This record gives sequence, structure tokens and C-alpha cells, in this order.
Amino acid sequence: MLRTRLAAAVTAVILAAPPLVPAGPPSPPIAPKRPVTDTYWGVEVVDEYQYLEQVREAEVVEWADGQNRYTRHWLDGTSQRQAILDRIVELTHNVTPQYFGLKAAGNRLFAIKRQPPKEQPFLVVFPPGRSLTGERVLVDPNDIDHGGSTSIDFFVPSLDGSLVAVSLSRGGTENGTLHIFDTATGREHPDLIHRVNGGTAGGSVAWTPGSQGLFYTRYPAPGERPDEDLPFYQQVWYHALGTPTDQDYYVLGKSFPRIAEIELQTSEDGRYVLAEVSNGDGGEYAYWLKGPDRDWTLFAEFADQVIHAAIGHDDALYLLSRQAAPHKKILRLALDDPQLRRATEIVPETDVVIRSYLPTATSLYVVEMLGGPMRLRTYDLSDGSSTVLDTDEPSTISGLVSLQGDEILLQRQSYLTPPAVYRYRAGADGLESTPLAYTSPADYSDCEVRRVHATADDGTRIPITIVLRAGTPLDGSAPLLLYGYGSYGFTMTPFFSAHRRVWIEQGGIYAVANIRGGGAFGDHWHRSANLQNKKVTMDDFAACARFLGREYSSPGRIAIQGGSAGGLMVFGVLAHHPQVCAAVLAHVGISDALRTELSPNGEFNITEFGTVRDETQFHGMLGYSPYHAVKHGTTYPAVMATTGMNDPRVEPWQSFKMVAALQASGTPNPVLLRVSHNTGHGGGTRLSERDQQLADSYTFLFAALDLPYRPVGDR
Repeated sequence: MLRTRLAAAVTAVILAAPPLVPAGPPSPPIAPKRPVTDTYWGVEVVDEYQYLEQVREAEVVEWADGQNRYTRHWLDGTSQRQAILDRIVELTHNVTPQYFGLKAAGNRLFAIKRQPPKEQPFLVVFPPGRSLTGERVLVDPNDIDHGGSTSIDFFVPSLDGSLVAVSLSRGGTENGTLHIFDTATGREHPDLIHRVNGGTAGGSVAWTPGSQGLFYTRYPAPGERPDEDLPFYQQVWYHALGTPTDQDYYVLGKSFPRIAEIELQTSEDGRYVLAEVSNGDGGEYAYWLKGPDRDWTLFAEFADQVIHAAIGHDDALYLLSRQAAPHKKILRLALDDPQLRRATEIVPETDVVIRSYLPTATSLYVVEMLGGPMRLRTYDLSDGSSTVLDTDEPSTISGLVSLQGDEILLQRQSYLTPPAVYRYRAGADGLESTPLAYTSPADYSDCEVRRVHATADDGTRIPITIVLRAGTPLDGSAPLLLYGYGSYGFTMTPFFSAHRRVWIEQGGIYAVANIRGGGAFGDHWHRSANLQNKKVTMDDFAACARFLGREYSSPGRIAIQGGSAGGLMVFGVLAHHPQVCAAVLAHVGISDALRTELSPNGEFNITEFGTVRDETQFHGMLGYSPYHAVKHGTTYPAVMATTGMNDPRVEPWQSFKMVAALQASGTPNPVLLRVSHNTGHGGGTRLSERDQQLADSYTFLFAALDLPYRPVGDR
């Protein structure tokens, strides 16, 4: 799954155009055209840069290195980049620690802690009693790898909290190996399990009672399948703690699709194990349950439209269903009789979308989404009554963790307020603060948040959230950065960013569009812009840019940004609607829709983006594919594409081919390619490299929009 959202900020520097840059590479290296013709359904498609897909070939490496040299010359040709980098470090390093990914096990709490200037987040455990102070470092990748390239993929404590399984990978590859640590001492057990996590299907673990062993996801080992099949065919295996891994045995998965992605979950007492199996990334799920006295039972198939399941505290499964409910509903199913036809509806579909939920002893906490912002509703499981906890500004509520009884922890953040962890109990008047509150020197007290709507080509109203300083002139002079995603039913919800202040304090406006392809208004919002209809996502975003160009800025002052599937989207806007903006930042983006499925993770994305093996989908894909829409003689906005050579989700050749085509188009505006050799899709990138990426992004944006960057102390 592309899954990863690069909520990158952007802009900064005084560098109007390449002619103003000091002496250095006058132009990027030219990629020779070597046309290859592929025929799909009787349609001949010419691909002039197919050879760039061989990213390890010497000729391609030399070309990419030359692109990097040109990009570095373009970005480093001004002293303003250093001022921008200094400001980013000031805003993002001088902060309190941030905690996320909280998990409760036994009488302990575990969390990932991010604490600059450490290169990587690390795992901590809080004292017994589920206190939220006095944590102790349990696993620190910064001590394991002093170069900062090792990162935590995921962690799962044992049921009693005495042990914790941690997947570690290097260089952004996401190729994770599972390590087992003793919670009390931090000592690592000799058990080492390879091929647990990957960039295609992720990875997961579920412990058995007594910390005696664990179920884990496993990719094929070399020799078990052909090399091209090793990122596929994920299965569930079992490991008994203290035994050699060659004694581990297969449990489940031989009947799963080639592109299965498995997520495991255990009941609090360990008697039940749940396996969620997704059919690639298009939103189809099947569910298997293992009980104490029986083998695995399939209780929901892909066609049943159950899209999430959680084991409750009352011997029941709580299922999120979109069957005849595009806004989703919640069903309850007895664990000892998991027959979907016997499920009862406990939360009916309403006019708001259910984002997530958590069952506790007597309550069901439901996070509802209202076109992006969220609120929390609590249902009494005894009588079905509910109460709503409203927030005073558009917020994101996430990370729900069940404590004793009906008490929970949750994280809340907004565009203006940093993330903080709160306690909450059903019936309480409000949220109770905890010590796990993140503070930042990025002060947004001078800003306001607005919710507006643009009108799409078919009349659909598209919500946009705008962040700007009070009093910002709306006469067309203010620069505006528009961010979006638009795939997998994933919704852009309010999020705090310290480095976004770099843009805001220079007079910039920041906007986020909840375009179709996402899930802001439910399943139909997603399905109306996936597969062959993906161009709707791009058209929606262009409509938002046009609206903002009329009401808040002007086309010559607008930049657009997206990463991963959002990179596909902004590449598409660039290719199909080049007049709506002046600059484009595309991070690890897809460009060639027709050949994406030939890469491992691209095959997982067929259920979202389509396949050329289906005639209808092929024609739609050819219609939206950004790479195939580039036309010679067109003036395109300034572009910077970024990619990582270790990316397991979107291969770097996607950016290579798009950049080559744009540079050959004759556009007078700069087209830059930034290649990182020790990063992947974004996850696991060390802090210092993130600083450099952000500085380059802001530098490009300020330069491309011909905006002077004025250090804070000089204004």
C-alpha cells in the first residue's frame, strides 16, 4: 500500500530562475529517447523512457546522479537555503518529546517516543500501573545503529506486557526482522525472525497466552518461490519462544490472494486470534478467527464488505461494515458463534462517516468524521444511548487505547494545536490532560482556520480547509500551498506541523483539499474516483486550485504538493491542468499508471488504480496516467520530484520517467529531480535527512514562485 502520507511542508529561498543561479551545471542531463511500443487492447502506446526503469544500470545511475548535481546546484545557488534550514531545525528540534502508537498490555503502557535531535524514534515503557510519567527506554534504534538508518517498523507487547516483539529495518527498505526484548531488563532474546515485515504487505504479530509464542506474518524465503514472488504470498506462521526458527510452522494463508496483506489481533485473554486479510489496497477484506477449541474459521469474505473488526471485552466481535451503508455501520457478533448472518446492528449508518471505534467493558467509543474534522461519540452497550464530545476547533482524534473499565486514552491535534494524549471516560464532561502533550515553538495563535468549498466539474462540492494568518491580504498577492491525497478512501484530517510555520510566517496560505478518492464522505466518495475513474481525483484538485486562485490567491502564486498516491495526483494535475498553478512538489509519486502493476507494490495497488488486463480499466488508466499526458510544447509549472532509491512502495523510476518527459517537453520552467540513496518511501528516514528534504522543498517553492525569504529576525 502506498499508505504512507508525506505531510511535507514546502518553500523558501530567493532564487528566481535558473539563469540567476551562479555558475554551475547549466542544464540537467538529457535522457535519450528510445521508443518502445506496447499494445493494449489494440491501442499502441509509445514509451520513450522505458529503459529508465532499470534504475541500477550504470547509464541510468549516471543520469540520476547528473540530475542530482543539477538539482543541488539549483537549490544551493543561494545563501537563503541555509537560513531556511536553520529555521526548520529551530522549529522542529526545539520541542518537547512526542509520544505516539500507545499500546496497553498487562499493567503497562508502551509508546514510540520522538525526541530530536535523535535521528530515529524509539520505544519506551511506562512504570507498572499504567502511569504516564517516568518512562524507560526499551529499544533505541539510535544505539543499535549510530548512523541513524535503522528504524522501528512496528512493535507488539505480549499479553502480560513482559515481552515485546519489535520489527527493525534499515535504510527505509521496510524489510523488517523481528526481535524479542524483555520488558523488565531490556535484554534481547536470541529469537530472531526474518521476513516478517515488508513494503508491500506490511507485517504483524499476535502473542499467545503466557508469552509462550507468537503468530507472525511471513514472506516466502529465497528458494521457496521464484525471486519475483518473494514480496507476495504473505502467510501466518507460529514461533515458540526459545526454539530455533527452522522449527516454526505454517498456520494460515495458502488460500489467500497473491496480494494478501495480513493484520493480526489477539483477545485480551489470548483465547482468540483474529486475522484481517486485505485483497491488496483497494479496500476489500476477509476475516478469519481462531478460537480456543477450534481451528481458523472464515466468517467474512471479501464480498461481505466488512472492512474492520475488533475483539471486545464481552466475548464479541465488533465489525465495521459498508454493506448497504456507504457511511458505515457497526455490527456485533458473538465470538463463540462467528456466523456473519447472526450479527446484530448496534450502530446504524447516519449522515456522518465512522472513522474508527474502540469497544470497552460497557461502552463503544466511535470516532465520527465530518468531511475531514472529527468528533467522539460514546455508545452505552446496555441500551444503545449515545453522547457526543465536541471539540472547539476542527480536530483529528486518533490512537484510542483501552485502559481499565471504560477509561481510554486518545490523541487529539488540529492545524493550530500540537498533538496531545488525553484520558477520557464515558460520561465525563471533557478530556483530561496528561503529561504526554507535545509543545512546539511554532506558534499559530495569530492564525485562523476556514472551511470552504470548491465546485467540481460535475457540480460536486469539494471541502477545503484553509490555514492563514489573520489579516492576510486576499488580493491575489499571497502565495498559497495546496496539499492533497485522494486515494484508498484515506481522508486528509487536521494535523499539526511545526515546519509549516516557515510558509505561514512568510505570508503564505496553506490549504488542504478533501478530494474524491479519499473517504471524507464515505465509501461512495472513494469509489467515485478509483480504478478507471482516478482522473476525477485530479480534476477535483484542479477545481480546488482554480477556486483558490480566484478567492484567495492567484495562479501565479499557487503551488501544489502531494506524496505517494498524492504524488500521482499532483503529477496528474500538472499534466492535465498545467495552468492552475506555478509550482509542483511531487514526493515519491506514481507517474506511469500503465506499468505500475509490474512492480511488486504496484500489483498490490491494482485494486485501487486498475489494471491494463481489464479493457475498461486500461482506457481509464491511459486517460489519467500523468506520464502519458505530457505533451511537447506545453508550458508546465516548475516541478521538483523527490524519490528514494530504497522505496519499496513506489519505485524511483516513476519519478525518473516523469522528469525525463517533462524536461524533453520544451517547458521553459525548471524541472528538478532529487534522489536520495539511503531512504525509501518516507518511513524510517532519519531526522537529519528529513531536515534536508524540508529545506530543499521550501527552497524550491520560494524560488519557483519568485518569493523572497526573509529570516524571522529580519522582518
